[in-house]
Amino acid sequence: MKKSCRHLITLQDLSDDDIMQIMDRGVEFASDSSSYKNRLADKVIGIYFRKTSTRTRTGFSAAALRMGGKIITYGPDDLQENTGEATEDTVKVLSSMLDCFVARTSGSPAEMRTYASQQQMAVVNAMSADEHPTQALADLTTLKQQFKSLSNLRILYIGEGNNTASALTLALSRFKGVELFLFCPPGYSVDNRFISISEQYTKNSGAKVYEFSNFEDLPSEVDVVYTTRWETTGSSKADPLWKEVFKPYSVTEDLMNKYPNAIFMHDLPAHRGEEVQPEVIDGPKSIVFKQAENKYYGAMAALDWCLNV
Repeated sequence: MKKSCRHLITLQDLSDDDIMQIMDRGVEFASDSSSYKNRLADKVIGIYFRKTSTRTRTGFSAAALRMGGKIITYGPDDLQENTGEATEDTVKVLSSMLDCFVARTSGSPAEMRTYASQQQMAVVNAMSADEHPTQALADLTTLKQQFKSLSNLRILYIGEGNNTASALTLALSRFKGVELFLFCPPGYSVDNRFISISEQYTKNSGAKVYEFSNFEDLPSEVDVVYTTRWETTGSSKADPLWKEVFKPYSVTEDLMNKYPNAIFMHDLPAHRGEEVQPEVIDGPKSIVFKQAENKYYGAMAALDWCLNV
């Protein structure tokens, strides 16, 4: 009989304590390599990516192996779902053999829910169309390392209201006094569903989430400037002239000079000269590669939370 497990499908399913626990465990694992040894001994983790990935796939694979687990990797054409097998049938088979299934589908949340419709095998959403929960959790680890506490942090997010922005909105709105400024081009803001959920969280935390698209509304002070690539993996935009709309939302040296004490974050991959200028991402305020490394420690924390109940 397998031990009980927990799924990580969306941050909406996690309590405040769950989020704090995963964040703190990520910081712990990053600072003490002995603390994660053999925590996944005898566990078998399936790694299934239909879409391209560097950080998330490598992070979860390396995390499982470093923690004493074994991995089975699946590409986009490897499972019989590709030939028409019902997802429900695939799940019944996989859950009888695996302890955890880490999946990036870029599909609907309903598909991830189908994977998680059993309690034998933990399921981790490594990015779906509307939310990237493990990115946000790794980012919390980075912020905790950098600032020691997330309370009262001011974060300016610039760019498309994509699945990373949705996850950050759900996560950061849990922390006391945080101010999250979502500066998105018109028509490309964070889905109202996530904004509404975050407003419920802010009632308890005292955090604030602001949405705007006019440069006149930029905050006077922030601690973090965060951006993502303008076209999320696996997505496309209907407007053929969308890049013209996005051009003013590039993170430049002039923008960073407005916030002399702010650090720069980016979930990568980056397109220098588009969403961020080279002198910013490669400059002294950038912590993007420390942030990328924390995808590894965040993956450890997520797997530990899911499997060591």
